[in-house]
Amino acid sequence: MSIEEQVLQKLRDLPLENQKEVLDFVSLLKDRNARKSRRSLRGLWNNLNIEITEEDIADARREMWGNFPRDIS
Repeated sequence: MSIEEQVLQKLRDLPLENQKEVLDFVSLLKDRNARKSRRSLRGLWNNLNIEITEEDIADARREMWGNFPRDIS
């Protein structure tokens, strides 16, 4: 019997309220695994020999927000 089949068999024996708790727990595990699988951008471009400095980020911000109107009144 597979793990899935074993879990389903045990789940069916539980009262509805406990089944909801199991569902919440499975959702928690899924979210936790999704967060672990995210990789940093630094890791994604690690082998591309790209170096981004604080000044590069500041320049990009100035470029993006340079023409943004400051007075909203």
